[in-house]
Amino acid sequence: MTSIHPTAIVEPGAELGDNVDVGPYCHIGPEVSLGAGSKLHSHVVLTGKTSIGEQCEIFPFAVLGGKTQDLKYKGGAPGVKIGHHSTFREYSTVNAATSDGDFTVVGNHCHIMAYVHIAHDCIVGNEVIMANAATLAGHVEIEDQAIIGGLCGIHQFVKVGRMAILGGCSKAVKDIPPFMTADGTPLEIRGLNKIALDRKGISTDVQKQLKEAYKVLYREHLSVSQGLDRIKEHLDPSPELAYLLNFCANSERGITR
Repeated sequence: MTSIHPTAIVEPGAELGDNVDVGPYCHIGPEVSLGAGSKLHSHVVLTGKTSIGEQCEIFPFAVLGGKTQDLKYKGGAPGVKIGHHSTFREYSTVNAATSDGDFTVVGNHCHIMAYVHIAHDCIVGNEVIMANAATLAGHVEIEDQAIIGGLCGIHQFVKVGRMAILGGCSKAVKDIPPFMTADGTPLEIRGLNKIALDRKGISTDVQKQLKEAYKVLYREHLSVSQGLDRIKEHLDPSPELAYLLNFCANSERGITR
C-alpha cells in the first residue's frame, strides 16, 4: 500500500509505483517516476526528468535530478536515471545531464553515502559504493563493483575500472584500471584489490595472472604500450586480463601509474 505523508508534495504528472513510502516534507516533481517499494524518508527532493527504480531508499535532504551545474547548459530536458535497490544517504546529490535528451545514470544495488555528489553526465555502474563526501565531476564513469573512498575527488572524464578501489581523501585525475587499489597523494596504484577479487569469486589462477600484469605495468619501468605488448606476449588472456588490457589500451586520459 502506498503511503504519502500529508506534508509531502507530489506534483500532478508524477508516477509512483505500488507500495512506495513518501515521508514528511518530501517534494516530487511532475516528471519524476518512482519505482515500486521505494522509500523516501523525509525532506527528499526528486525533481527534473528523473526515473528511479524499484526498492530504492532515499534519506533526508537528498536531491536527485537537480539542474546541471554545467555552465554549458542551453536548455532542453536532460535527466537522471537510477536503477533498482540503490540507497542514497543524507544530503547526497545527483545532477541531471547537460544536453537535451542525455542522462546522468546510476545503476542497481549502489550504496551512495552522505554528502556524495554525482555531477552531470556521470555513469555509475552496478554495486558501486561511494563513501561519505566523495565527489564526481562531470562525465566521470565508475564501472561495476568499484569503491570510492570518503572525501575523494574525481576529475571530469576520469574512468574508474571494475572492482577498483580508491582510498579516502584521494584525488584522481587519470583513469584507475580495473581490479586495482589506488591510494595516496599524489595518487598511485598500490596493487590488486585482492579482497574484492576474493569476494567475487575470481580464481587463484586468474588473480596470479592479474598480479603478473600489474608487475609488468607498474614495476618494470615500461611505457603503457610496451607493458601491454609484453603482457600479451607472455600471458594467455583470461576474460579478466583481457578486460584489463582493453581498458588500459583505450584509456583517453591515460592510466594512473
